[in-house]
Amino acid sequence: GVMERLGLGPEVLLQENPRLIYARLTGFGQTGKYAKSAGHDINYLALSGVLSKLGRKNENPYAPVNLLADFAGGGVMCAMGIVVALFERARSGRGQVIDASMVEGVAYLSSFLWKSRNLGFWSKPRGENLLDSGAPFYETYKTSDGKFMAVGALEPHFYSQLIKGLGLNLDELPAQMSYSDWPEMKKKFASIFAQKTQAEWCSIFDGTDACVTPVLSFSDVALHQHNKERSSFIKNDQGEISPRPAPVLSRTPAVPSCKRDPFTGEHTEEILLEYGFTKQEIAKLYSEKAIEFKSPKANL
Repeated sequence: GVMERLGLGPEVLLQENPRLIYARLTGFGQTGKYAKSAGHDINYLALSGVLSKLGRKNENPYAPVNLLADFAGGGVMCAMGIVVALFERARSGRGQVIDASMVEGVAYLSSFLWKSRNLGFWSKPRGENLLDSGAPFYETYKTSDGKFMAVGALEPHFYSQLIKGLGLNLDELPAQMSYSDWPEMKKKFASIFAQKTQAEWCSIFDGTDACVTPVLSFSDVALHQHNKERSSFIKNDQGEISPRPAPVLSRTPAVPSCKRDPFTGEHTEEILLEYGFTKQEIAKLYSEKAIEFKSPKANL
C-alpha cells in the first residue's frame, strides 16, 4: 500500500500509460493473511517449505544467508516476470501488474524438490538423502591445511574415478547406493581427505571426471586458472574484486563498469537537481529523512 499512499498505485499509473509494466516485489505477496506483515528471507523461506529441507542430520534447518528467497525467489523471479510481461506486451500492446512474492518465488524455484518426491530423492529425513549431505559422494571434506574439497560424484562412472583418486579399491567397498553404509563411508572419505592439502587433492583430481573441486574462498576465486581464463571476476579501480555480469551474451555481452560502487546517497543531490528539484526542496526532503546523503553536511 506504500505506492497507493503516494498516489502512484498501479491503477493510477496504468490509466496514464496502459502499456506500463508494474512490478510489485514483496515477501508475502499483495494478498493473504501475511500480506502486510514484516519478514525477512528466513521467514519467506520457512513459509515456502524449502527451509525444512535445508540442513544436516539431527540439526536445525538453516538458511543459506539471504540468497534463496531474497535474491533468487525474489529479485531473479521478479526480473523474469518483467521479461515475460515485456514479451507479452509485444503481442497485446498492453501492460500488467506483476505480483512477485518471495514465498511463491522460492517455492516455484524448488519445483525439482516437489516433482522428484516420488523418485526416492527425498524419502529420508533432512540430511540423510542423496543431495542434502546424506551421501558420502555428495559432500564437502576438510583437507590437512584446513581448507575444503567439494565432491559431487553421483554417477557410477564418476564415483569410480573418485574412489581411484582416493586410493581405494572399488571391489573392496560397499555398493555406492548402499544407504546403510553411507555414514561409515563418509567417515572413511573424511579421514582420507584430511591427509592431504587442498592443493594436493587438486593435483590428483584436476583433469579427471571425479567431480571433485576445491571450495574456493573469496580471496582465491579470481586466482583459479579456470576463472582467470574466462575472466569470470573483475577488478574495479579501487582493486576490489567482484563477479562479472552473467550470463554472457554472444552478440550483446554486458560491459562491466570498473568504477567503484557509489556510496549510499553519493549522487542524491545531483540526481534530484537534474530532475528539477530545487535546493530548498531537497533540503526539506533531507530534513524529513526521506532521502540520504553521503555526508550529513551536503552542499545545499
